Amino acid sequence: MIDHLSVGIADLDVSTRFYDAALAPLGFRRVYNLESAAAYGREFPAFWVNLPLEGAPSAGNGFHVCFQARTRAAVEAFHAAALRAGATDAGEPGLRPEYGETYYGAFAYDPDGHKIEAVCYAPE
Repeated sequence: MIDHLSVGIADLDVSTRFYDAALAPLGFRRVYNLESAAAYGREFPAFWVNLPLEGAPSAGNGFHVCFQARTRAAVEAFHAAALRAGATDAGEPGLRPEYGETYYGAFAYDPDGHKIEAVCYAPE
């Protein structure tokens, strides 16, 4: 359904350092660079961070983006890498049975306040 998603950021260098570190454990890498934006994916640009064309960026109330993880260990590595790279914890890795029997996720806020998550649906 969704081809790509972008979020506004305040500092491209800060955000690319953060997402380079946080998304690496999930197998995502920076696949595209522009003067005012960068994109991440496995092969194609699916998640973009960009400087707004005008005005200051702001994190949306209730907005969050979730990245697929292949293993529960990758969810844990994502969370640890995000915190080391400057994220604020928004939910430690663990089962979230209210979302599904095998839903294993972790949450963090990036440097701009966007809520990000990694999830693995595979059973332990």
